[in-house]
Amino acid sequence: MFEGAHTALVTPFRDNRFDEAAYTQLIEFQVANGISGIVPVGTTGESPTLDHKEHQRVIELAVKVAAGQCKVIAGTGSNSTDEAISLTAEAERAGADAALLVVPYYNKPSQEGLFRHFKAIAERTRLPLVLYSIPGRAGIEIAVSTAVRLSEACPNIVAMKESGGSVDRVSQLRQATPDYFEILSGDDPLTLPFMAAGAVGVISVASNIIPREVSSLVVAALAGNFAEALEIHERWYPLFRDLFVETNPVPIKTALAWQNRMALELRLPLCEMLPENAARLRATLTALKLV
Repeated sequence: MFEGAHTALVTPFRDNRFDEAAYTQLIEFQVANGISGIVPVGTTGESPTLDHKEHQRVIELAVKVAAGQCKVIAGTGSNSTDEAISLTAEAERAGADAALLVVPYYNKPSQEGLFRHFKAIAERTRLPLVLYSIPGRAGIEIAVSTAVRLSEACPNIVAMKESGGSVDRVSQLRQATPDYFEILSGDDPLTLPFMAAGAVGVISVASNIIPREVSSLVVAALAGNFAEALEIHERWYPLFRDLFVETNPVPIKTALAWQNRMALELRLPLCEMLPENAARLRATLTALKLV
């Protein structure tokens, strides 16, 4: 269902408002370059700083512009279960193909709390759901045993975006979960090793600017052509690395602004890059002929 490369889209702003024209062009660029799916209003889309009306509009526009040419996996997670249920219902009404549910952040629920949180959401929607485990931001991870419980209790929980940095955990998930349960890399530098261990693709930050190249890496790995996939990985690894020299999505929005695809505008508490980090990123983009 989720094999391929999916772009964790940025949310462009202009004068502190959602820039619909720039967003439309970003999605058209993704579709033209063969992306499998787009993920509006995830972490990369600065979802914590959007109000509900903006959140809903971003998803609506993504569905409209994608027009069935790629999947739309809407970010609808929250650290409030009721809010996540509401956002997921809105995404379903807007026509999204699936929803991405991040682990509740800050409040650090127990594994039983996580189970009840995701189960409550799953019971209120018909959308396929992708769990999102990112302990570096949320402070906790979805335990393998909890993923198994959820896959057994909720038929529409069918995948996980794994951002814990461990190839061994991918193997653990593959061994423990049903065959239909898919794993997606949540980190560009780990896409290749994760796919070697059984992941079926990536939700990528780098594909905001190199969708065709990230797609080619995933296609090669899915075909078992790991020599070709490694060649692509090695070429683009400096970009994968330096897009995280500061907190995502600051570097990727900076890169897109340098390409004149959008204004360099973030919402507080995020702000512009430190000069030395910006210089490092520009040097990498220049070497790769991206600016």
